[in-house]
Amino acid sequence: MNGPFLPIGFALVAYLLGAIPNGLLIGRINGVDIRQVGSGNIGATNVFRSLGKGWGILTFVLDALKGWIPAFVFPLLLARLTGQPVNRDFGIFFGVAAIAGHNWPVYLGFKGGKGVATSAGVLIGIAPAAVLVGALCWGVVCAVSRYVSLASIAAAIAVPIAGWILYLPQRGPLLPGVLTVLGAVIIIRHRANIQRLRAGTENRFGRKKEQKDTAHVG
Repeated sequence: MNGPFLPIGFALVAYLLGAIPNGLLIGRINGVDIRQVGSGNIGATNVFRSLGKGWGILTFVLDALKGWIPAFVFPLLLARLTGQPVNRDFGIFFGVAAIAGHNWPVYLGFKGGKGVATSAGVLIGIAPAAVLVGALCWGVVCAVSRYVSLASIAAAIAVPIAGWILYLPQRGPLLPGVLTVLGAVIIIRHRANIQRLRAGTENRFGRKKEQKDTAHVG
């Protein structure tokens, strides 16, 4: 397999790896269809809320690895197979393929998660400084607001900004541009959360959902 076919093959593998629905599989291990409980999302946050802290953390780690392996490891393997120097831009290409797999998995009729954990894994592989900024932003916003969705949206904004500042001088516009697109995709995938945030009905992290039939105060 020569020429462009080898990178395309790696990209296909990255997509199929990203499409593995870890949250759904972990739910089935526990006898639960994660799509039928909580928010119905197959990502780590819904697993955390529906099945517990340990399972949620495991889902996040596995989903992050789906992004990190294509973004960081695949370019090294490609360079070894071709005898060429490592091209970091291939990490962007393979990472995007993995995120596409998570968001639109062929195994689930192209209905997947929001790509936050998988995007984080990709960013660790291709833009670690930017993901550090995003992680700090996520932590601050989550601690203050207790909204995971709002923290994820804030991080999706912070990472591209950091990317343009940190990477444009050395690597040109490709990496910052890709970070901007990924951030936009994450925000778009959170559009239902944005509507609930505006309506005041979004669930806060660490708090039980308020009962609908609370007693009226006279």
